Amino acid sequence: MLQFEIQPRTFHFKQPAGTSRGVYTERKSYFVTLYDTEKPHCKGVGECAPLPRLSCDDVVHYPALLAQFCQLVTQTKRIPYALLQSYPSMLFGIETAWAQLHAAGSWQLFDTPFAHGMEGITMNGLVWMGRYDEMLQRLAEKLSQGFHCIKFKIGAIDFEQELALLARIRARYSAKEIEIRVDANGAFSATDALQRLEQLAPYDLHSIEQPIRQGQWQAMAQLCKASPIPIALDEELIGVNTLQMKTTLLDTIQPHYLVLKPSLHGGMYGTKEWISLAQARHIDTWMTSALESNVGLNAIAQFCAHSYGSAIALPQGLGTGQLFTDNVDVPLQVRGEQLWFSPER
Repeated sequence: MLQFEIQPRTFHFKQPAGTSRGVYTERKSYFVTLYDTEKPHCKGVGECAPLPRLSCDDVVHYPALLAQFCQLVTQTKRIPYALLQSYPSMLFGIETAWAQLHAAGSWQLFDTPFAHGMEGITMNGLVWMGRYDEMLQRLAEKLSQGFHCIKFKIGAIDFEQELALLARIRARYSAKEIEIRVDANGAFSATDALQRLEQLAPYDLHSIEQPIRQGQWQAMAQLCKASPIPIALDEELIGVNTLQMKTTLLDTIQPHYLVLKPSLHGGMYGTKEWISLAQARHIDTWMTSALESNVGLNAIAQFCAHSYGSAIALPQGLGTGQLFTDNVDVPLQVRGEQLWFSPER
């Protein structure tokens, strides 16, 4: 007989995580455990971690609704994808628990070279928002660790200081030596975004994520056409849950990249749809975590290796699971700029 448990967990950041929407000091998740009463030693654990005021399923009665979906899974022995379409963080956690349960409780959710410890996944190094000197110090740490792709969160401090930081980097490192991504988290207004992008252009950036707030499809489409920097959509994809809506969004905006977060963008099932639609339109994608613990990070990494195969073309954003003081012990290890899975653990 299939049963479930739901356990709330609160994780605490090693250092405040600053975005243009504010600063996070802690992160709340709900852990779903699925188990068979006839095989109590074999369990599957998944992390449901909605982001406050951002996730489309950040709803008041989240735990009660999650319990109803879990009850349905245990009764029918299947995942109700259609019902969970509008609840991506719940779907992602349930998918993870389901995959681990059917992997006999192993953290190896898919049969890939990554899961067997044979290949690592190249990542970007993330530099959080902060004061100029703080960001410079964090950059130095990432470079010393061996990262060749650096992602900066921008939009929270003075824009001129952010430009000065980029100028300082480019004075020392060419684009061939260090690839720079920036993430504005919608910090620019639609009226001044193009001017900001033109100011950023001399620093030879790989891309900019979400320069303006989501929901302004025509303004974003115009930006994608005019921008001197390739634009990646992130928050824009939140709440766009049906295949028809996804198709319309991509055909309207025509972005250069998509940044995919399973817990925000439709779980594993919905992320597969985004990848398929993007590939048909020659739009490159990469995956990133959304401040989950190591449980969610492992699921995203395993799914990433399964989805893209051995030929992962772009650095992924899989480093944020290392942010907490009270994280879950999962057999993941960062070696240089790559994330590795250690099956022997």
